[in-house]
Amino acid sequence: MSGLPSDEALLEFLSNNPGQSGKREVARAFGIKGADRIALKQRLKALKDQGVITKDGGSFRRADALPPVFPAQVASVDDEGDLIVVPRIQLDGAGEPDRFVLVEKKSARRGAPNQTPPGVGDTLLVRLIASADVGEPGRVQLIKAIGRGDVRHYGVLRVPSSGSAYIEPVERKADILQIDKHDIGWAEDGDLVAAVRLPGRGRGRSPNGKVEEVFGQLGSERAISQIAVLRQGLPDVFPPDVQAHAEALAPAQKGMREDWRELPLITIDPADAKDHDDAVYAVADDDPDNKGGFVVMVAIADVAYYVRPHTLLDREARSRGNSVYFPDRVIPMLPERLSTDLCSLHEGEDRPALAIRMVFSRDGSKRKHSLHRVWIKLHAGLAYEAAQAAINGTPPPAGIVPCPTDIAETVLKPLWAAYRTVHQARERRAPLHLDLPERKLVLDDDGKVISVRVPDRLDAHKLIEEFMIQANVAAAELLEAKKTPCLYRVHDAPGAAKFEGLRAFLKSLNISIASQSSLRPSDFNKILARAEGQASEQLINEMVLRSQAQAEYTPDNIRHFGLNLSRYAHFTSPIRRYADLLVHRALLDAYGLGDEDALAAGHDVLARMGDHLSGTERRAMLAERETTDRLIAAFLADKIGARFEGRITGVVGAGLFVRLDETGADGFVPVAQLGADYFAFDEGHQRLVGSATGITFQLGDAVEVRLEEVAPLAGSLRFEMLSEGKSGKPINRHGRPSKGRKRSGKKPGTSPKRSQSPASHVRKAVRKAKGR
Repeated sequence: MSGLPSDEALLEFLSNNPGQSGKREVARAFGIKGADRIALKQRLKALKDQGVITKDGGSFRRADALPPVFPAQVASVDDEGDLIVVPRIQLDGAGEPDRFVLVEKKSARRGAPNQTPPGVGDTLLVRLIASADVGEPGRVQLIKAIGRGDVRHYGVLRVPSSGSAYIEPVERKADILQIDKHDIGWAEDGDLVAAVRLPGRGRGRSPNGKVEEVFGQLGSERAISQIAVLRQGLPDVFPPDVQAHAEALAPAQKGMREDWRELPLITIDPADAKDHDDAVYAVADDDPDNKGGFVVMVAIADVAYYVRPHTLLDREARSRGNSVYFPDRVIPMLPERLSTDLCSLHEGEDRPALAIRMVFSRDGSKRKHSLHRVWIKLHAGLAYEAAQAAINGTPPPAGIVPCPTDIAETVLKPLWAAYRTVHQARERRAPLHLDLPERKLVLDDDGKVISVRVPDRLDAHKLIEEFMIQANVAAAELLEAKKTPCLYRVHDAPGAAKFEGLRAFLKSLNISIASQSSLRPSDFNKILARAEGQASEQLINEMVLRSQAQAEYTPDNIRHFGLNLSRYAHFTSPIRRYADLLVHRALLDAYGLGDEDALAAGHDVLARMGDHLSGTERRAMLAERETTDRLIAAFLADKIGARFEGRITGVVGAGLFVRLDETGADGFVPVAQLGADYFAFDEGHQRLVGSATGITFQLGDAVEVRLEEVAPLAGSLRFEMLSEGKSGKPINRHGRPSKGRKRSGKKPGTSPKRSQSPASHVRKAVRKAKGR
């Protein structure tokens, strides 16, 4: 036994070699051979019997240590852009959980196309690489993302007067969870709760659950956005120490900045905007060598002055990634002391800013640009509608503050002249132009939808958009000139699979498209222009949109396909996007304009940060879309049986997705609602075709539907098809022509088969809970 290591040495080895500490590995590490191997086996067995160590498969580990594979939750993002995770399992006698840096294989950095990288709040299955030490995090490697939905189920607790309680889910395809009385806790009927799924089944074969957390009553429509906050793991409350840090900040002083306060810079924003971070000004260039040209200034709030690297504010902003905009409220990236006060450009108040001065020739080409750290005083803050009305010489809409006459003459008119000049270059560049109107929900004081409208697309919108694009391009070029790593905003060309799907679809309409190797946005624009005013216009717009890749953040520049730009970085919205703040810091560092507020991150850090920020952006988009769906579903809840005009926006084997013209609400028509015929799914043409009758329902078709069911919590609608479809040639279930047969005479909606929506499942669960 004298040749064996001490218990302390054995335990230290097990700690330092997680998942790789079988009897053979231990013997090799300590040079144990021959008969001593039997003694080692007995020593390890004794330690196991004493509860000091345990065994996972063929490996030993300390009983107070984590297993080699375990679930963990992403808790934060560190200063290097790495994800920090904490175990979801609790060890006996453990206090605060250890922290681990998530290490990913380089080959898995980009992942599958459009795949959302792990983000704060996500639950992952990880492999232990190195245990945490005192004050230092360990290291784990990602095996796969488990997702929040697999861990917690969100819904509203329903407690009927008789029968079992159950949770009405807030997800479209989630199970109903039955809740025994002893698993309800202190929750009450109507409470929004989080529950965990328990082993086994309840009455009616529904899964059992247990209430884990209670969030209170859904007292009004305003609380609907809270569902998305919980489901997506959005941090909606600032920690007290972060809030205190923000409140303690003092307003900036002029310092060594250039004084631009005499320039009549203005903001043009939505009428209900709370934060204003971009100001513009334009003037005719007085350079005799640039006759007809313009000088354009874009000044952006200097958020980097207030949000310094490695501070509490910085870590919180980095974790959030971006602001989230719901119809009824905003979850800001920065506390309001910054987002609506110190960093927001208010009329008549001095503010620090980072500005780009650009000179354009008479044909809209950019001649040069420069970076400036400045001190500005906003001369006017205008709504889009006010600026446009001043240019048009008409009164603004009711409730909109009009533009002062002097501002209209001295500032707006030169801005519009500069825009018309720069717009020429945009037309030559020919970015992708999709006609996809955005709908705006109009809410009352209680957060209830009272109408849905499509705001007019004004020249004022286009002007600000184009000048922001130009500033973003200039920012990327400024960093490239200094060979400073940059977090680009990239948009890849359509992938091979999506492109071939689009090509096959366009071929069915006798439309050809350039090969993928030579594809440009202008090729899509020609197709869209050809479809304008035609019956297939909406259909082609939808299919072109679906063929596009998703934009993302990365230090590897692959250009921006949609904007048709060779370089592009987000610079103009640092109040609401952390990516823009990183670009500001890099510019300040590269051009010697900053001190402790500047930080130029390296390529590897930016790669990790880009993955994180792309993930938080997609998380925000999903939360915003979910909330809009729920609010519109609540708006339509009392309109069961009403008829609506709409358009088919999706086709799958199970049925049709229809978007209503009036509200933009999306709902589903089960294939059983289309009639007694068997409808085959023709994926290449995005249509359902009757195998006997040839009756066809295709993506983009205008249809009439009846609202059958609404599940407001899930934002789910089910429609009955009233339109009879287009005549066509029958196909079989394999998509090939079939002989067909005489039409049955049954109209859509008369089939006895019904597809169950979430609302159907809820009613069924209630009946089961009551024992009926």
